[in-house]
Amino acid sequence: MSGINLVESKLDPAKTIYSREILAGEPWIHPVKKGQYFRIVDLHGNQAVDTLFYNEHDYSDRYSAQDTIQQQCNIYLTTGTKLISTAGTVLLTIVADTCGRHDTLGGACATESNMVRYALEKRHMHACRNNINFFMNVPVTKEGKLTFEDGISDPGKYVEMRAETDVLVLISNCPQLNNPCNAYNPTPIQVLIWDGTEA
Repeated sequence: MSGINLVESKLDPAKTIYSREILAGEPWIHPVKKGQYFRIVDLHGNQAVDTLFYNEHDYSDRYSAQDTIQQQCNIYLTTGTKLISTAGTVLLTIVADTCGRHDTLGGACATESNMVRYALEKRHMHACRNNINFFMNVPVTKEGKLTFEDGISDPGKYVEMRAETDVLVLISNCPQLNNPCNAYNPTPIQVLIWDGTEA
């Protein structure tokens, strides 16, 4: 079930058409066109990056963890994983991954889960929902339970995807202070986009 597949990218960061640093807690939204490459870099390590993808031409057609897990026969994402939408569209394919495993099960934090997991007064802390959690580590125990553990990403680790259709990417760079998903120290990330001709 771990399915780790480490692959480094051949793309040159100096040849990007877009680069942006996203601070912890910041939202980000940007289109990635079919054939372009999109990379998320964990600049300091151990950060959780809540991410969601939409078909840019039909916002009702969005990333589906359930369909991706079912079609890939794997509960984690890594190199070679096709990210499937609610309508069965292949939105992106992970083409490089130096971290090796990304969570689809734990789900992004919510105001309700902050309250239940931590304390009533945590309910109104910032929360993210219905996303992929790149770099997050939520292993499944032998008993079938989920545990929230320290992240497995180190500084500079990245995941890179090729857009298989025009997509809209939404990121909430998680500022979670209550669980070890980012070692209780939310940090910035970097996003990079290459024109497909650079590959």
